[in-house]
Amino acid sequence: MDELDRRIIAALQADGRASWTDLAERVGSSLATVTRRGQQLLASGVVAVGVSHAIHTPLAADLFVLRIRCRSGRQMDVAKVLAERRDLRFLCLVTGANDLVAEIVIPKLDVLHARLIDEIQAIDGVETCRTDLVLHQYKVSQHWLQSVLARQERGDESAAEPHVCDPSHFGDTDRQILEVLKLDGRASFRSVADEIGVNESTVRRRFEAMIERGCAVVLTLVSAPALGFEAEILLNVSVSPARLDDVARALTDFVGVRYLAATLDCSLMCELILPSTSEVYSFLTQVLGRIDGVLGWEASLELLTITRGFLETPWWRAAAVA
Repeated sequence: MDELDRRIIAALQADGRASWTDLAERVGSSLATVTRRGQQLLASGVVAVGVSHAIHTPLAADLFVLRIRCRSGRQMDVAKVLAERRDLRFLCLVTGANDLVAEIVIPKLDVLHARLIDEIQAIDGVETCRTDLVLHQYKVSQHWLQSVLARQERGDESAAEPHVCDPSHFGDTDRQILEVLKLDGRASFRSVADEIGVNESTVRRRFEAMIERGCAVVLTLVSAPALGFEAEILLNVSVSPARLDDVARALTDFVGVRYLAATLDCSLMCELILPSTSEVYSFLTQVLGRIDGVLGWEASLELLTITRGFLETPWWRAAAVA
């Protein structure tokens, strides 16, 4: 990819449903060029735009981190089973002590052991599954590419309190709209209306209401290795209990931190994305290692991201059989 491709992807991260005309203005190139390049990126599967529901849609729920160990040689088999689940917000094949890391959303009224033990741990090939409750999300960055490429010193995205979508505001039509836009987040309102059998104005009104309320979000997924990035890393940072919030807020300011959340075991789950391993070294030694309250960390390389934001990445199945 060249610089224009990266600018187009960054603009799509900022607004995945922006028109080609708006995108051309944002990246400073001609409409014909941006349209052609953008459509090529989407068709290749390197980039995908989808619309996802929020965690608390349509019911209040809890978020859990799953760290899964598999029997030797069964990692991809387990991943394929998990990829079919609609309640996983994140799923990734990793290095280190675990084989897979996932985030599962469980409505507060559900029976926990039925989901975590009877379903997840019963998958053929799963050896162990360690589960942690996510207490608070500090950062969920959707615009990471532009920030990292610009080498900004501070991040500009902090996670607001997750919105709980009132079930009365989220009906069957909303679910149908999301089902269509999940696969093609840039689909026109008219095409969505034709597919689900309602008028275009209804689709537009309901979609805009879901976005405004926080019941849905537009996501642009991109393969970091395809961009030339060498390092996507998951860190489990051990922290002194009295310094947990201070450490988290210090890490939130760092632009390379894409995701940050506090878990029940008094640690921080941190997803880091940087262009090179040398920059990872600088982060670990000059940033993380110098924050008062950090006791240590365990790190894993992200080998293959399967699900992000409840959306299946368009490149993982081809990579799994390569």
